[in-house]
Amino acid sequence: MPTVLHEVVIDLIRQRPRLAAELLGLVSDDPLPEFDNARLDSGDFPDIDPTEYRADAVVVLASGTAPALAVIIEVQLRPDPDKQWSWPVYLTTLRARLRCRTALLVICPTDRTAVRCRRPIGIAPGCTLSPLVVGPKDIPAVIDSEAATANPELAVLSAISYQRRPERDAILKTLVEYVLDAPNGEMYLDLVAAVMSPAARHFLESLMTTDTYEYKSEFARRYYARGEARGRAEGEARGEARGEARGRVQGEVRSLLTILQALRIRVPAAAETRIRECTDADQLNRWIKRAATAKNIDEVLGQ
Repeated sequence: MPTVLHEVVIDLIRQRPRLAAELLGLVSDDPLPEFDNARLDSGDFPDIDPTEYRADAVVVLASGTAPALAVIIEVQLRPDPDKQWSWPVYLTTLRARLRCRTALLVICPTDRTAVRCRRPIGIAPGCTLSPLVVGPKDIPAVIDSEAATANPELAVLSAISYQRRPERDAILKTLVEYVLDAPNGEMYLDLVAAVMSPAARHFLESLMTTDTYEYKSEFARRYYARGEARGRAEGEARGEARGEARGRVQGEVRSLLTILQALRIRVPAAAETRIRECTDADQLNRWIKRAATAKNIDEVLGQ
């Protein structure tokens, strides 16, 4: 079953198909063809035998309605020797279906997996497939306001890729300042929080509660203002403690609901009410961990 990280990366492509072309430009020496639109296409590649071939995503760069380049996108979290057999099928089947050039773009969250996926795949004498691989070192550190505003999806990938590197704090600050007000900005922040390491997630949450950080995002200012007003009403020390705990619970609720939506797990009204009314952050965190491998809402909530 797809992991949360896998679905987060694919969802960025679904939200902005043109991101595929931008990532391709980071690792390919061949110039991209001229195109005026990017659209999602079917990732199913039926074969005559019972084997099911399905790519994570397919993006078609087109001029008008005529396809110019079809990009097969695979998110690879760990090395998989079976991919040397399925990836060539994806390319040739899609090429025959759309009658245009095709490219394989593999996105790897770890350097070790990226190195393995870059290995050439021998198909026939004189025919070798060299996957185009985007690893953490290929993603730029998005710390510039203009870059984050113009391409929030790349900013999200940057935050995920640099969560254990020195540029992490600057990237997360940029994410909070400039991405929250973008379309889907709040959802993107929740997705980032869901896949962060504990240290990175703690820093991200601290940006929302610090009394010295200056927010440029209207949403972040409203979030902090509510906590500040509540703290004043209840007393400075007690208010800060309660506000931090309440903020953690609210963040866990948002993260859980976002993960369930990304994994396409149906959430009935009664289950959603139970999640939203839960005030135990540890319980919410247990549900989040279960969601990574659950097939339905009952397995998540333990019903």
